[in-house]
Amino acid sequence: MDKAFIKGLRLVEALALSDQPRGVTDLANELKFTKSNVHRLLATLQSQGYVRQIPPHSTYELTTKLWVLGNHVIQRMDLIRIARPAMTKLAEITGETVHLSVLEGTEVVYVDKIESAHHIRAHTSVGMRAPAFTMATGKAMLAQMPDDYLENFRPHLKRYTDTTRTTIEELREDIHAARAQGYSSVLHGEWREGIAACACAIVGRSGELVGAIGMSGPDIRVKRKQLKEYSVHVMDAARTIGLALGHVRGL
Repeated sequence: MDKAFIKGLRLVEALALSDQPRGVTDLANELKFTKSNVHRLLATLQSQGYVRQIPPHSTYELTTKLWVLGNHVIQRMDLIRIARPAMTKLAEITGETVHLSVLEGTEVVYVDKIESAHHIRAHTSVGMRAPAFTMATGKAMLAQMPDDYLENFRPHLKRYTDTTRTTIEELREDIHAARAQGYSSVLHGEWREGIAACACAIVGRSGELVGAIGMSGPDIRVKRKQLKEYSVHVMDAARTIGLALGHVRGL
């Protein structure tokens, strides 16, 4: 185990449980650390925005950064719980794998899924990451972002399959199409070959991006016509989840 990291976590816990800012000597005595060790850990935490120094007595307290991170975790847990009924319904209608994803930087992260009962299906796992510019759920979420957000992808654009979009201009076309039709689709797999998918962004009450729901299956079974038909149900699922999230947050 990383002893320095564990000490840092113990220091964060001590500050979190404190009713007032704490001094170096005070923290060292409680945690049985040397004062130089505490000072070094505090300096590191301060440089990363987790701790601030309170003048004039050189005491320290946590910032709200941990609260912000924790709030993201809570929102994700809410999303998974609230989205399940709509995901189940979509899986029953399409018979294909249904995904719930969130956007983290230039990647999508699968936070939940319902597996297709078909023997031949799209294989993914919860927690898996994928390049957002290649995924239906990724493009659906990017359609909710400002145009200049796409510039983040310039260093990451590369070909994964024959149909991967590898320029900002091509990606921009896909994003504009997603905005116009209300959903995004990938017909032959841009990250993994042979996968067809469609997805829709989930937005909250204030129009903020929450995540995306999508379905995917092998392109030997899911053709353009099926994607068009399924897109109606995908958009309905996204609206249902968004409304439910808005209701919960408005309580």
